[in-house]
Amino acid sequence: MNFAVFGYLGAIILANLSLLWFGPSAAIVNAFLLIGLDLTLRDRLHEAWGDQGLWPKMLVLIASGSLLTVALNVDAWQIALASAVAFGVAGCGDAVVYHWLRHKPYLWKVNGSNVTGSLLDSLIFPTLAFGLWMPELVIGQFLAKVAGGYCWALWFNRFLCLRHD
Repeated sequence: MNFAVFGYLGAIILANLSLLWFGPSAAIVNAFLLIGLDLTLRDRLHEAWGDQGLWPKMLVLIASGSLLTVALNVDAWQIALASAVAFGVAGCGDAVVYHWLRHKPYLWKVNGSNVTGSLLDSLIFPTLAFGLWMPELVIGQFLAKVAGGYCWALWFNRFLCLRHD
Protein backbone atom coordinates (compact mmCIF):
# COMPACT_ATOMS: atom_id res chain seq x y z
CA MET A 1 0.00 0.00 0.00
CA ASN A 2 2.83 2.41 0.80
CA PHE A 3 4.15 1.83 -2.73
CA ALA A 4 0.87 3.04 -4.20
CA VAL A 5 0.68 6.15 -2.00
CA PHE A 6 4.31 7.18 -2.47
CA GLY A 7 4.26 6.27 -6.15
CA TYR A 8 1.13 8.35 -6.64
CA LEU A 9 2.60 11.36 -4.84
CA GLY A 10 5.97 11.07 -6.55
CA ALA A 11 4.40 10.89 -9.99
CA ILE A 12 2.23 13.97 -9.36
CA ILE A 13 5.15 16.01 -8.05
CA LEU A 14 7.50 14.95 -10.84
CA ALA A 15 4.86 15.61 -13.52
CA ASN A 16 4.10 19.06 -12.10
CA LEU A 17 7.73 20.11 -11.77
CA SER A 18 8.76 18.78 -15.17
CA LEU A 19 5.98 20.87 -16.75
CA LEU A 20 7.33 23.92 -14.95
CA TRP A 21 10.85 23.21 -16.20
CA PHE A 22 10.08 22.08 -19.76
CA GLY A 23 6.62 23.53 -20.47
CA PRO A 24 3.93 21.91 -22.59
CA SER A 25 6.54 19.94 -24.54
CA ALA A 26 6.83 17.58 -21.54
CA ALA A 27 3.08 17.02 -21.31
CA ILE A 28 2.78 13.99 -23.61
CA VAL A 29 5.71 12.13 -22.02
CA ASN A 30 4.33 12.95 -18.56
CA ALA A 31 0.88 11.80 -19.63
CA PHE A 32 2.18 8.41 -20.72
CA LEU A 33 4.67 7.68 -17.94
CA LEU A 34 3.43 9.56 -14.89
CA ILE A 35 -0.26 10.31 -15.26
CA GLY A 36 -0.99 6.84 -16.66
CA LEU A 37 0.77 5.54 -13.54
CA ASP A 38 -1.27 7.78 -11.24
CA LEU A 39 -4.57 6.78 -12.80
CA THR A 40 -3.69 3.10 -12.41
CA LEU A 41 -2.45 3.55 -8.83
CA ARG A 42 -5.68 5.43 -8.01
CA ASP A 43 -7.56 2.25 -8.86
CA ARG A 44 -5.22 0.23 -6.64
CA LEU A 45 -5.95 2.62 -3.79
CA HIS A 46 -9.66 2.29 -4.57
CA GLU A 47 -9.35 -1.45 -4.00
CA ALA A 48 -7.34 -1.04 -0.81
CA TRP A 49 -9.38 1.72 0.79
CA GLY A 50 -12.82 0.76 -0.57
CA ASP A 51 -15.46 1.88 1.89
CA GLN A 52 -12.87 2.95 4.46
CA GLY A 53 -12.58 6.63 3.58
CA LEU A 54 -11.69 6.42 -0.12
CA TRP A 55 -12.96 9.90 -0.99
CA PRO A 56 -11.34 11.88 1.85
CA LYS A 57 -8.09 9.94 1.52
CA MET A 58 -7.89 10.57 -2.22
CA LEU A 59 -8.63 14.29 -1.73
CA VAL A 60 -5.85 14.52 0.86
CA LEU A 61 -3.48 12.66 -1.47
CA ILE A 62 -4.27 14.96 -4.42
CA ALA A 63 -3.96 18.10 -2.28
CA SER A 64 -0.71 16.81 -0.77
CA GLY A 65 0.82 16.30 -4.20
CA SER A 66 0.03 19.87 -5.17
CA LEU A 67 1.15 21.34 -1.85
CA LEU A 68 4.44 19.41 -1.98
CA THR A 69 4.97 20.63 -5.54
CA VAL A 70 4.59 24.25 -4.43
CA ALA A 71 6.78 23.63 -1.37
CA LEU A 72 9.53 22.41 -3.70
CA ASN A 73 9.10 25.29 -6.15
CA VAL A 74 6.63 28.11 -5.55
CA ASP A 75 6.76 29.00 -9.26
CA ALA A 76 4.79 25.81 -9.92
CA TRP A 77 1.66 27.07 -8.10
CA GLN A 78 -0.47 27.43 -11.26
CA ILE A 79 0.48 23.96 -12.49
CA ALA A 80 -0.08 22.50 -9.01
CA LEU A 81 -3.51 24.12 -8.75
CA ALA A 82 -4.48 22.91 -12.23
CA SER A 83 -3.23 19.45 -11.29
CA ALA A 84 -5.31 19.37 -8.10
CA VAL A 85 -8.50 20.47 -9.86
CA ALA A 86 -8.01 18.14 -12.82
CA PHE A 87 -7.06 15.15 -10.66
CA GLY A 88 -9.98 15.82 -8.34
CA VAL A 89 -12.50 15.80 -11.19
CA ALA A 90 -10.76 12.95 -13.03
CA GLY A 91 -10.55 10.91 -9.83
CA CYS A 92 -14.29 11.27 -9.26
CA GLY A 93 -15.08 10.12 -12.77
CA ASP A 94 -12.55 7.31 -12.54
CA ALA A 95 -13.98 6.15 -9.20
CA VAL A 96 -17.55 6.05 -10.49
CA VAL A 97 -16.61 3.97 -13.53
CA TYR A 98 -14.28 1.72 -11.49
CA HIS A 99 -17.07 1.06 -9.02
CA TRP A 100 -19.51 0.41 -11.86
CA LEU A 101 -17.06 -2.15 -13.33
CA ARG A 102 -16.19 -3.66 -9.91
CA HIS A 103 -17.38 -7.15 -10.90
CA LYS A 104 -15.28 -7.23 -14.07
CA PRO A 105 -11.73 -8.61 -14.30
CA TYR A 106 -8.90 -6.35 -13.11
CA LEU A 107 -7.77 -5.14 -16.53
CA TRP A 108 -11.33 -4.27 -17.56
CA LYS A 109 -11.90 -2.23 -14.39
CA VAL A 110 -8.61 -0.38 -14.51
CA ASN A 111 -8.55 0.39 -18.21
CA GLY A 112 -12.25 1.26 -18.36
CA SER A 113 -11.92 3.74 -15.52
CA ASN A 114 -8.61 5.08 -16.87
CA VAL A 115 -10.33 6.12 -20.10
CA THR A 116 -12.78 8.24 -18.12
CA GLY A 117 -10.10 9.71 -15.85
CA SER A 118 -7.83 10.38 -18.83
CA LEU A 119 -10.55 12.20 -20.73
CA LEU A 120 -11.52 14.43 -17.80
CA ASP A 121 -7.92 15.19 -16.83
CA SER A 122 -6.94 15.92 -20.43
CA LEU A 123 -9.82 18.36 -20.91
CA ILE A 124 -9.22 20.27 -17.68
CA PHE A 125 -5.49 20.27 -16.92
CA PRO A 126 -3.87 21.89 -19.99
CA THR A 127 -6.36 24.74 -20.09
CA LEU A 128 -5.91 25.58 -16.41
CA ALA A 129 -2.15 25.02 -16.35
CA PHE A 130 -1.26 26.96 -19.49
CA GLY A 131 -4.18 29.38 -19.63
CA LEU A 132 -5.38 28.56 -23.12
CA TRP A 133 -7.25 25.90 -25.04
CA MET A 134 -4.84 23.60 -26.90
CA PRO A 135 -6.88 20.87 -28.64
CA GLU A 136 -3.81 19.07 -30.00
CA LEU A 137 -2.39 18.80 -26.49
CA VAL A 138 -5.74 17.62 -25.11
CA ILE A 139 -5.96 14.85 -27.72
CA GLY A 140 -2.30 13.90 -27.39
CA GLN A 141 -2.49 13.77 -23.60
CA PHE A 142 -5.68 11.73 -23.67
CA LEU A 143 -4.18 9.11 -25.99
CA ALA A 144 -0.91 9.01 -24.03
CA LYS A 145 -2.71 8.65 -20.66
CA VAL A 146 -4.88 5.81 -21.93
CA ALA A 147 -1.87 4.05 -23.47
CA GLY A 148 0.30 4.66 -20.40
CA GLY A 149 -2.43 3.50 -18.04
CA TYR A 150 -2.87 0.37 -20.13
CA CYS A 151 0.86 -0.40 -20.00
CA TRP A 152 1.03 0.22 -16.24
CA ALA A 153 -2.04 -1.95 -15.65
CA LEU A 154 -0.48 -4.78 -17.67
CA TRP A 155 2.78 -4.43 -15.78
CA PHE A 156 1.10 -4.38 -12.35
CA ASN A 157 -1.14 -7.29 -13.30
CA ARG A 158 1.78 -9.36 -14.51
CA PHE A 159 4.62 -8.52 -12.13
CA LEU A 160 3.09 -7.17 -8.95
CA CYS A 161 0.11 -9.49 -8.76
CA LEU A 162 -2.34 -6.65 -8.14
CA ARG A 163 -5.23 -8.62 -9.53
CA HIS A 164 -8.55 -8.28 -7.80
CA ASP A 165 -10.70 -10.55 -9.95
